[in-house]
Amino acid sequence: MIKPREKAPELSIKLVNDSTWKLSEQSPENFTLILFYRGKHCPVCQKQLEQLQKSLPKFTERGVNVIAISSDTEEVAKETYKDWDIDDIPLGYGFSIEEARKWGLFISKGIKQEPDYFTEPGLFLLSPDTTVYWESIQSMPFGRPEFKDVLGGIDYILKADYPARGEA
Repeated sequence: MIKPREKAPELSIKLVNDSTWKLSEQSPENFTLILFYRGKHCPVCQKQLEQLQKSLPKFTERGVNVIAISSDTEEVAKETYKDWDIDDIPLGYGFSIEEARKWGLFISKGIKQEPDYFTEPGLFLLSPDTTVYWESIQSMPFGRPEFKDVLGGIDYILKADYPARGEA
């Protein structure tokens, strides 16, 4: 498990636009938000990512770079990008289970029409130096943070110069 104020693992992920996103190359004004989602099979993920799409300008206004990542294959991720209303979100795919464990994400074995193995949801807010500032990790598809609450938290953090918590 990564604790706040610890360096996040290096992350290099392929995007559906045929480019590669690297954490080490990010230079946000305030934060990088990494949203790990379960995959195309998850209707809760679709709702969450479409809400993120609607909230994207508010994150941008606050100096927050955003990316969403799953362990889906390239083909499935490109279908997701085409089928869901998420046109402006960088969408990463092929996130390995081994890498997911480094981030402390829960891994599930598929049932019904799910992939064999996939990551459960996680939201990470990283400082510009790629240390973890805030994390929220779920073991189920339910109970994810609302983006209005995340945005409100970011507003408070920036206004009050509030430090990362939970490192002890």
